[in-house]
Parts: sequence; structure tokens; C-alpha cells
Amino acid sequence: MRQIDLRSDTVTQPTRAMRAAMAEAAVGDDVYGEDPTVNRLESMAAAMLGMEAALFVASGTQSNLLALMSHCGRGDEYIAGQEAHCYKCEGGGAAVLGSIQPQPIDFEPDGTLDLGKVARAIKPSDHHFARTRLLCLENTQWGMVLPLDYLAEARAFTLERELALHLDGARIFNAAVKQGVEVAEIARHFDSVSVCLSKGLGAPVGSLLCGSSHLVEIARRWRKVLGGGMRQAGVLAAAGIVALSGHVERLAEDHDNARQLALGLSQIKELQVDPARVQTNMVFVRVAGKDAAPLAGFLEERGIMIFGQPTLRLVTHLDVSADDVDTVIKAFRDYFS
Repeated sequence: MRQIDLRSDTVTQPTRAMRAAMAEAAVGDDVYGEDPTVNRLESMAAAMLGMEAALFVASGTQSNLLALMSHCGRGDEYIAGQEAHCYKCEGGGAAVLGSIQPQPIDFEPDGTLDLGKVARAIKPSDHHFARTRLLCLENTQWGMVLPLDYLAEARAFTLERELALHLDGARIFNAAVKQGVEVAEIARHFDSVSVCLSKGLGAPVGSLLCGSSHLVEIARRWRKVLGGGMRQAGVLAAAGIVALSGHVERLAEDHDNARQLALGLSQIKELQVDPARVQTNMVFVRVAGKDAAPLAGFLEERGIMIFGQPTLRLVTHLDVSADDVDTVIKAFRDYFS
């Protein structure tokens, strides 16, 4: 039985080209800056995002944490969305390891942060308060893309208030493909950007933190402090090069598959799904008035893996084909029939 895993785009298997590149990668000691494949990946990513430098790290969690610790000092504060990954889903690392205070605020329905609410959350210059240093945005958020004009407004806002601006761009390439722009058009508004190679781009491991040479040098030291200094890491970086060079434009296929999945599921009366809100590779579904656990069990018996309760999040990716989408829709229909 073919398994169709819709839990996340992190579940992709490395492609044959990735495995070949990993096997043949030229390597050196990256802690000494001597791994040619890592150096090539970092230069490639920096150029694509229009940044001065990039740093290859183990995960998106580590990349975001390095950004927070590089922008903020002990007793400083960052503002992020209440559901933002760098606040809610990364183990409280900024507070635990960086002594940095988070200030969460609610996302707007389109995944933006209301800049008026952000302004009210910024602390006065008073020794009673943490010092607000950084605003963090996330793109995509719930699979939705932040509008380009909003990014320009956020950049102007942070410059006026002397804040740095970080983007958790785990799926920034999904956003760029959806908007039909080069990824640098999004990244140019930010002081730092975290990019995951192991989500939609399909690499088995790794993320990149991109920013100024000065910021990346600070982050490089913190990476070592956090135990993230890898040695012959070119074996992993090689897959990232394949991802950046060959897997960006194909993200449009994932978006098309997600749209078809949403349209198909929207025809099932027991499900609540809005195809109009499907912008990239995520479909959110609610089972009207019912527990989704029995549905998940039914689908698992048919080799279909899903995630979420009470709202299901179905994610299309490199290993989900258009035929797989048809199979999933039929399985949902069979369950409710």
C-alpha cells in the first residue's frame, strides 16, 4: 500500500539527485569554515535572498533562536504572533536560553500583525520594562502569504521605532512562488530571514539564517555555543543545494494540489473547508460537529496520514501527487458514506 503522508511537508524523502549529491559532496571542517559545499550553499542562499551572508544550521528552530539571540540581549523583548512558531512551538528557547522576553499579540485573519497593536505593545523607555528590540513576522502563516505592501509598511514601521525586523520564512519560497516574485523581493524588507530547506524544498535536514555579514557572524558564535557547530556538514548541505537549484519552481505543483484537495473536500457536506483561503500548500478542514479521531483512524488504515484536532491541517509536498490527491478525496468520501 502506498502511503500518502499529509501531516507536514517535513516528511519528504530525499530525492535520488539529493542522495547522489550527498554521496559525492566535497567536504571539510565547517567549524573552521573549510567545508566547500557548506560555503557554496551559504553563498547561494545569500545571493538568492539579496543578503550579505547566510549561515547553515541544523533546523528552523535553531535558525530562529540564533536570530533572536543575535538581535536581542539579556532582558530585551521581541514581539511576535500568538500562534507564531518562534513563540509557541520552539520550546521557549528565547526565554530559556537567551533570557529574552516574548510579547505575543494575536494574528489578524490574513496572517499579518496589526501594526497599531504592535505599536501599543512596544515598551516605553523605562527601567521597569524589558527593552523592545525586535518584531518577528512569519511567511507563510497558516499557509497564507503576507502581502508585499504590508511588508513595506512593516519595514517603515520598524525603522521609525528603531526595531529590527526578523522573518520566520520557513516557507518563504512558497510565498514567492505564489506571488510570482523573486524571493529577494520579500527578503529585502527584513534584517534577517530564516529559511527551511527541509519543508517544501524537500531537503532531509537544515535551515539557513540570512542577514548582514555582521549579524551572521554573531549568529555563528551563538551556533557554536548552542552546540550547532557541525564538522563535515557538506554531506547535508549538498541536498540543500539541490533543493535551492531545482525545487523552487515546482512548489507551484504543491499549491495546485492543495487547491484541488480543498475543492474536492469542500463538496463533502460533513466537512468545513474554504478553498478561497488555500493560497499555498496547506488545507485546513473541520469535521462538522464530530471528533476527527475516528476519521484519522479510518484514513490511516488506507495509508493516509493526517494531523490536527479539532482542525485538520493537510499539507501537500514533493511526495504527494495529483493522483494521491484524488485518492485522498475518495477516501474522505468513503468515510462519510
